[in-house]
Amino acid sequence: MYDELKDEATRVFDALPKIKPGTYNGKPTFKQYSIPIQIPIVNQAVATKSLASKSLTKEEDKMSIEDAIKTEYDSVNKKLVPYTNKEYTSQLNIPFTHSGYAKFDRNINLVGTNSHTASKPFVYEDVSKYYDFKAEKEALTKGKETLVSRKLWNEHLVRYQAENYWFTIDPIFDFEVGKDTDADFSSTYNNTRGINIQGGLGKKFSFYASVFESQGRFAQYYNQYAESIKASDEVAIIPGRGIAKRFKDDSYDYPVAEAYLSYSPTDFLNVQFGHGKNFIGDGYRSLFLSDVASPSPFLKINTKFWKIKYTNTWMWLKDVTPAGTDAEGAYLSKYMATHFLSWNATKRLNVGFFESIVWAKSQNRGFDINYINPIIFYRAIEFETGQDAGNAIMGLSAKYKINDNINAYSQFVLDEFSLSDITGGEKSWKNKFGYQLGLKYYNAFKVDNLMLQAEYNRVRPYTYSHNSTFLNYGHNNQSMAHLWGANFSELVLIGRYHYKRWFANAKINLGARGLDFDNTISYGNNIYQSYNDRPGNTGITVGQGNKTTTFYSNLQAGYLINPATNLKIFADISVRDFNPEAQTATTFKNNTVWFNFGIRTDLFNWYFDL
Repeated sequence: MYDELKDEATRVFDALPKIKPGTYNGKPTFKQYSIPIQIPIVNQAVATKSLASKSLTKEEDKMSIEDAIKTEYDSVNKKLVPYTNKEYTSQLNIPFTHSGYAKFDRNINLVGTNSHTASKPFVYEDVSKYYDFKAEKEALTKGKETLVSRKLWNEHLVRYQAENYWFTIDPIFDFEVGKDTDADFSSTYNNTRGINIQGGLGKKFSFYASVFESQGRFAQYYNQYAESIKASDEVAIIPGRGIAKRFKDDSYDYPVAEAYLSYSPTDFLNVQFGHGKNFIGDGYRSLFLSDVASPSPFLKINTKFWKIKYTNTWMWLKDVTPAGTDAEGAYLSKYMATHFLSWNATKRLNVGFFESIVWAKSQNRGFDINYINPIIFYRAIEFETGQDAGNAIMGLSAKYKINDNINAYSQFVLDEFSLSDITGGEKSWKNKFGYQLGLKYYNAFKVDNLMLQAEYNRVRPYTYSHNSTFLNYGHNNQSMAHLWGANFSELVLIGRYHYKRWFANAKINLGARGLDFDNTISYGNNIYQSYNDRPGNTGITVGQGNKTTTFYSNLQAGYLINPATNLKIFADISVRDFNPEAQTATTFKNNTVWFNFGIRTDLFNWYFDL
């Protein structure tokens, strides 16, 4: 019943010299030894001597047990051990931020590694094989060895470690102030306070929780978008965060909570259950599953063996449109299940297969047990249960490591297609697909820690949509894939650099998309509009409708205050030109310059490149 005895016995016997066994009649013989151990654990030398000298009476034995029980509370403090940053080898997720992952992206993409880099967030236990988190953190250590200095610059606010468990507690801050030149109000701001708790029990179980309480007012274009995707009974949804209510006259109040449990019963299996986000892809965007929508409940199983990683994710989503709200004001549920199979075909080439299904709760159908099967093909089940009962999507991905510093990646997503319409050149609306092409260049131009990235995304109209808007590929009025929905083409250029605690990021987005003029005709961009409202069956092209060009650029620089909590101070500037052919009730021409300065605990991605 005492794991420490098992571990110590194993350690001691492993340390003994290996000898040849004794023999009997020329054959090895076996001898078993028994060693008495006093329970509860006490000084074994004294206990052995005591046992040899006399036998305890029942009353004396009872008193011995009672004395040990009475000291149980005090004995807990004696089991404390020095804090050793067990999180870096735990089953905890590495907080998914593109800038944070760029620091070790090269390490896990070296030619010859058997890593799988598409399914995110990564678990520390997996990445620690390729990147020494502890050494990198120690290299950034600064300040004096005083308590205040350590907590400010290097350590978690509260950290506690015993023999079989550990945990940390930290505050969360995101205090920002800025100016939007296109807005009528005087300034922008974000005021987030929260708490972050993480820890581990034993060697295989980890837990995480973060709670955010936030109020904010953003750039004018961002506020307009947040209100355009509002829930049926509230004023806005902050993209990527959650439903917001009005704060004062022109700001938003948006609380968010994320948490999960992570358990790895074996080396090849990890199970997570929680409320958060997931991402599948090697690029900045994902056409499969992205983190641009609000957090949602999920169950995820990662299985690794040989050259394979297989990810199964089940998610509980919400429809917050007026049609998705019942008479009592509750948002209706829908469900998503995904499979992603990653295969390292060679030491340079990785190939991935993706499939996903969205289905809805109805009078005769709840959480469909067909989709619990982690291996079954969703498209076949969709036909079996009725094509209108779910929305299935399939995809292929590939990544090729040209060398240790350059890799190319791609995605192809297929919602539906008609081969006869493709060969006939009629550009049918049924051909709903998209693709991504990307390139990453590490230590670019022989500059250490400089990463350059170029990515092109193109998705045809009506991809991710459905004839029932309830079955679209969305959650909380946001896309579960690309932020822009469908009917667009986009080029993204990114540069990231870090030196010790200093960092800088630059990004440019160039794109064109076809928006709707009103709610009567769908031109294929809004996945919450039924594709039955299309203007025709043929002649469907990317950019049709209210053609809108977008230019967005962002430059950010800052300093990492505390690497243990990822607390940063930063300043950035964003320039955005949003130019539709026609301005409508929901589409406005914007020419924005947004200055921003703040201090942030960087735990997730913000996407302001709408």
